[in-house]
Amino acid sequence: MTDELNQPLGREAPRPAKREPGRPLAFAIGALLAAGAGALYVLPREPFGGEPYAIARIEPYKPPEPAPALPPAQPQTAAVEQTQGQLPDDSGISEIEQLSGVKVTRHGGEGSTARIIRVEPASGVRLTPAPDRRVTEKGPYGLLPKIGVDGARPMDVYSRPFVTATTIKPGAPRIALVVGGVGLNAQSSLEAIDQLPEGVTLAFAPYGANLDRLVAQARARGHEALLQAPMEPFDYPQNNPGPHTLVTGAQDGGLDDLRWLMSRFTGYAGVMNYLGGRFMADETALYGALSEMAQRGLFFLDDGASPQSLAGKLAPKLSLANAKVDVAIDQRNTPQSMDAALSQLEATARDKGAAIGFASATPAAIARVARFARDLERRGIALAPVSAVLSQKTSNGAAADMGHIR
Repeated sequence: MTDELNQPLGREAPRPAKREPGRPLAFAIGALLAAGAGALYVLPREPFGGEPYAIARIEPYKPPEPAPALPPAQPQTAAVEQTQGQLPDDSGISEIEQLSGVKVTRHGGEGSTARIIRVEPASGVRLTPAPDRRVTEKGPYGLLPKIGVDGARPMDVYSRPFVTATTIKPGAPRIALVVGGVGLNAQSSLEAIDQLPEGVTLAFAPYGANLDRLVAQARARGHEALLQAPMEPFDYPQNNPGPHTLVTGAQDGGLDDLRWLMSRFTGYAGVMNYLGGRFMADETALYGALSEMAQRGLFFLDDGASPQSLAGKLAPKLSLANAKVDVAIDQRNTPQSMDAALSQLEATARDKGAAIGFASATPAAIARVARFARDLERRGIALAPVSAVLSQKTSNGAAADMGHIR
């Protein structure tokens, strides 16, 4: 009986295929080969694939031997002994003293070969801490200077006493050195405070950060402090000194801006202009600003840059103690030009009895001024704060000269 469902019409059913007798053997051989290959894969193989290698012996770790104990530290002293040959001969010692401000002395008498470098102690001058309540009042922007009820003035309370060495003769020429722009650059400000002799006056710009702290640090070192007040130049506003610049034509005469500037820090004895060619040539504007300074017991320093300045004319009318810079030391910022300006400053002091030099707080100017200032005593000239060379008398009739203290 045929299968009509699975057998197409007209076709015979396929015959079963004949089995070849060798096919099972071939399958068995293939299985063996596959099992052998798998065993080779699973079994451990040579780690370096037949490449040459060496076996290194690993020694156990031994900690290093402890370092020998250092000798106990010797206490530091104010003197450092130098053996023979470590210092120049006597002819070079004076030069070291002049340039570095240190004193080189022999240890053990003139015949000794050892020398000591000894830092001379400070003059002992201590400035009054600021703010002093007697000469301070609260203003709209902070603390303002004022004349105290007992007549004390900031220019007296905060100024540095004029102290000279015993080698300086009475009536010797005086030189006041002022370095301005302090507070704008942190590094230069610290260099000015630390490297300049304490008799050098520092003028602080009103825009620096942490001015109270910086001024306090400078005064602790013995530096008299001034406030630099920005004033309108002829090319203002193209040349704008900064916020709250004192300008001509202000409705309140610029008093609000001046009081903002005066509130930036405390401890200054006087005010110095920054720029201000136009402002200082305007009688109305300058008179109002100088009047405010006089009423608050301050003095004024003219930087001497503007030939049209009326400060010298107006200050006596207000009984305002004032002075004017004689020589701009770093007008040309080269070593040769600065040395020439310092020589001119010394000649002016010898001719007039006193002179004021001004420089900005740049590294080159600081180094030059510091070296010049340290050498003044040897040449018979007294280094004085600005308050000791003021030219006008104050409102109570006392001389602006702070005296000659030994």
